[in-house]
Amino acid sequence: MRTLTAQMSNTGRAWHLYIVLYGETEWPTFQWDRTAPVPTVAERRRALASLRYEVAPGAVWSWTEDSRDPDDDSTPVLLIAAVTVRAQDGGAA
Repeated sequence: MRTLTAQMSNTGRAWHLYIVLYGETEWPTFQWDRTAPVPTVAERRRALASLRYEVAPGAVWSWTEDSRDPDDDSTPVLLIAAVTVRAQDGGAA
């Protein structure tokens, strides 16, 4: 079964989880209408399931820092989480 990457980030108004589909203009997306707390692993699992995806066996969430302006280290840090996922049975991948 093909694997993909799910990412989660915070826009400053809400947390968004999305499945990265290269070459596509629209990606499956889920939104939590809050900035804190960070969605729990259980919440992320349920969000993925609502999109018909699941964390791939053995995969774990990883976090990285980004910035709206990489050339200015005084801008707020953006946290991005990522995990390898696969379509659930019958899901589109």
